[in-house]
Amino acid sequence: MNGETDDVQHAIAGELQLMDPHIRASAELAGRLLDPEFVEVGGSGRRWTREALLAELPDHPGSSAEGPRYRPSDISGVTLAPGLVHLTFETVLGALRTRHSSIWRKGAGTAGWRMYYHQATRVPPDVS
Repeated sequence: MNGETDDVQHAIAGELQLMDPHIRASAELAGRLLDPEFVEVGGSGRRWTREALLAELPDHPGSSAEGPRYRPSDISGVTLAPGLVHLTFETVLGALRTRHSSIWRKGAGTAGWRMYYHQATRVPPDVS
């Protein structure tokens, strides 16, 4: 593998970790995967800061081992610049299908790859 492929794989691994109910249920574990400057625009249109998302994430769907789990598909990525990766993918959670776009950046030192930006768009049932 080359450096760009490795970077995309690191970002995909982080994305999959953020879909894990064990990680989602822990502000500490999820916080390790979110950049200090993280921002999200959710499927509802709500803008989330890092702090607001970490405070509410344990209560969101997909955060309980007993509840529905995210099923990702078609994850692909491209390196935008050294240390910056853009991912796109779809998820299904229960009956909800969503398209996602996220930007991951590599932190300094041992910080590793963290999500810098995330956008989710709900897909109506009649759209392919």
